[in-house]
Amino acid sequence: MFHQSGGCCDGSSPMCFPKGDLMLDNSDILLGEIANCEFYISKDQFEYWKHTQLTVDITEGRDSSFSLEIPLGLRFIIKSRLYTEEEQRQLKSI
Repeated sequence: MFHQSGGCCDGSSPMCFPKGDLMLDNSDILLGEIANCEFYISKDQFEYWKHTQLTVDITEGRDSSFSLEIPLGLRFIIKSRLYTEEEQRQLKSI
């Protein structure tokens, strides 16, 4: 499972955990899936990011988190762009 973090220790890196290792509650929102892995974000972070398209990417390098990719010398990163006005209208109609 993935979780878009926003805490002080892990910055804004998306983190990957074995399913069930991160305790979720009603303050977490399911955004979708990446390669059959659920992707969650906290409600507070969702409010911050709701106007943007988020893309999860991976790059070489180490981050200072507990995410599964760290021992491989890799890290997940978030890339974002603001939705266009048309995209925002389409999302509101859903």
